[in-house]
Amino acid sequence: MLRTSRAFSSYNFRQYFVHRTKSVFQDIKDEQDPAKLRAFYDEKRKELDVLKRSAVVNQLYGGWRLVVEKQKPVRERADS
Repeated sequence: MLRTSRAFSSYNFRQYFVHRTKSVFQDIKDEQDPAKLRAFYDEKRKELDVLKRSAVVNQLYGGWRLVVEKQKPVRERADS
């Protein structure tokens, strides 16, 4: 889920989903009950599918980079 969360082109979405993913998995790390773990796995698998689709849409319609993000250098044309 972290890899998919980092695929968002929008800084705010990317940061939110990375933070949320870490938080959710931190809460379940000490769980021992196999039934709860299986339910957690099934739920997160469905969320991962939704997250993947959302990341693709966000990449298609991503906007300008924010000031807080590392800017890519602007390349100039050779003929100018």
